[in-house]
Amino acid sequence: ANSRLQHEYVPSAHLSAACTCLAWAPPGGRPPPSKDGPQRKKRKSEVAEVDKQLDILAIGTAVGSILLYSTVKGELQSKLDGGHDSRVNCVRWHQDNGCLYSCSEDKHIVEWNAQTCKVKCKWKGDNSSVTSLCISPDGKMLLSAGRTIKLWDLETKEVYKHFTGHATSVSSLMFTTVKPMNENKPFDGITGLYFLSGAIHDRLLSVWYIRSDRKEKNAVMSFTVTDEPTFIDLTVSEVKEEPVKLAVVCRDGQLHLFEHILNGYCKKPLTSNCTIQIATPGNDGDSTPNPVPILAAAFCMDKQSLLLVYGNTLQPIIEKVSLNTTESHICLIRDIQKVLSLKTDVALTKVKTPVVNSDTKVLVPGIPGHSTTVKTPSSGKEKKKNKRKPGETEESIEERLGALDIDVSKVKTPGGLPQTDSFAVLLVQGLESNDAEILNRVLNTRKENVIKNTVARMPIHAVIPLLHELTKRLQGNPYSASLMVRWLKSVFTLHASYLSTLPDLIPQLGMLYQLMESRVKTLQKLSRLHGRLFILVTQVAASETVQDVTEVNQTAKLVYEDESSEEEGSDDEMIADKDSDENWDEDEEKEEQSDEQDMTVEKEINGDSDLEPENESEEE
Repeated sequence: ANSRLQHEYVPSAHLSAACTCLAWAPPGGRPPPSKDGPQRKKRKSEVAEVDKQLDILAIGTAVGSILLYSTVKGELQSKLDGGHDSRVNCVRWHQDNGCLYSCSEDKHIVEWNAQTCKVKCKWKGDNSSVTSLCISPDGKMLLSAGRTIKLWDLETKEVYKHFTGHATSVSSLMFTTVKPMNENKPFDGITGLYFLSGAIHDRLLSVWYIRSDRKEKNAVMSFTVTDEPTFIDLTVSEVKEEPVKLAVVCRDGQLHLFEHILNGYCKKPLTSNCTIQIATPGNDGDSTPNPVPILAAAFCMDKQSLLLVYGNTLQPIIEKVSLNTTESHICLIRDIQKVLSLKTDVALTKVKTPVVNSDTKVLVPGIPGHSTTVKTPSSGKEKKKNKRKPGETEESIEERLGALDIDVSKVKTPGGLPQTDSFAVLLVQGLESNDAEILNRVLNTRKENVIKNTVARMPIHAVIPLLHELTKRLQGNPYSASLMVRWLKSVFTLHASYLSTLPDLIPQLGMLYQLMESRVKTLQKLSRLHGRLFILVTQVAASETVQDVTEVNQTAKLVYEDESSEEEGSDDEMIADKDSDENWDEDEEKEEQSDEQDMTVEKEINGDSDLEPENESEEE
């Protein structure tokens, strides 16, 4: 009545999981008030209006447990564990049998026995997280919603009907009628009822009709509002001609009122009959009126007047407003500053703040690992909504990771090794851990610019280890040496100034220098050998081409012989024989000469050209 805080529950440190949803247990032994049953999620601010006998409050937490809190005793009564392993999205009490239903991000719905605190039944409600629940007026059916809406039979735990639902996750579900409009047919407890659903980031509230045939899955009508709905209350229509009254509070702080008789299909989205806003009077010093957000709204018992909750979430103001709905837009003027400042003054006079020297550091018990210091309250007049000051910028992820002492650079990029900075990081890692696999991947790069950038970006302290690694690899396979030379070149061109400052440079690079010297020493001899071999190869190739020329046929086409004595003939034969013998001798001499030439060439190649004559004969 006087919008004062009546009761506050602060969870103890070891239970400190954020509260995600609330539901009042139906008062014991009495039928629930006909207003809207216990399905609706109620805020603590409405405690004053709800019957005094309401006691137990079910609180769903972010870690999956459900706390049962007694407001009369002011303490936790019990804790329901083991049902969910993820954030609880919605809790609902059954009107009659004292069961509690909860749904969670882990895709399951759990039926609890509230007396024994045990799981009665658990089943999978959806393929994605289940975000909202609602129990039918007769208590035999259960609506559940993730993105699609399902109607479950509570006895068999089977889906009775499917509805298409919303594009985003559903945030509110509630029945709008208790009896069907068509009273001719016998009522089975569910067929012919209407229910309402609202979803996050969705400016349309949908109304669904439960038919006996299973064909219709889409909404029969929808209400349009200015922003995402955050709080919905309605008066349930009990008689056929009685319209359903709907109060929808949006994220933008406006309240929309609808009044509509639910009688079948309506194509166009219905707009609100009345919109209510609250603003400050723009008089003293501040000429522009500021809007005051409405946080929640609820219909009173007479279904005519409304309870409005507005202002700051830490200290909301609750006011009863009786409505004259002829106007389509109402703006209520409320001077919220005066009310708030007076209230906070009164509240804070009892609290004494200790005088603390600004230099001393006060340690308070907190979560282990967090060093928290208490700042002395400079002016305790205003309670701030946000804990961070408006001037402060939020820490970047990198800074936070730095505080956690995680090396940001060690987080590898997916998909191989694209950038040069990751190459540089990998190279340093490989050198530190002496990991051959990493080093092979990095050092076998052939691209000049990648090598250059990697060497340029690597830290100074890794230069000497890299040189040692390169020296080791240069001694091995000539193929790998040809790759390492590129790395050496860029290391010397980019880090020469650093290397020249090292006092122990000569021992550090001595091995590399000797290696290069020994390699270069053989270069002259090798080039000579190369030259000679080249001449030989070309000569061989040339002689082969000469041999390939086709020989001219030298047999005579025509032979003319004189008549002569047989003696002459025999003489001629003798001469021919002689000639042929001489030719043979000449051929042998030629072959010997060429053999000698070959030998001398070989000796020259082997550097044995200046041997003593007796050795020469031996060789021969």
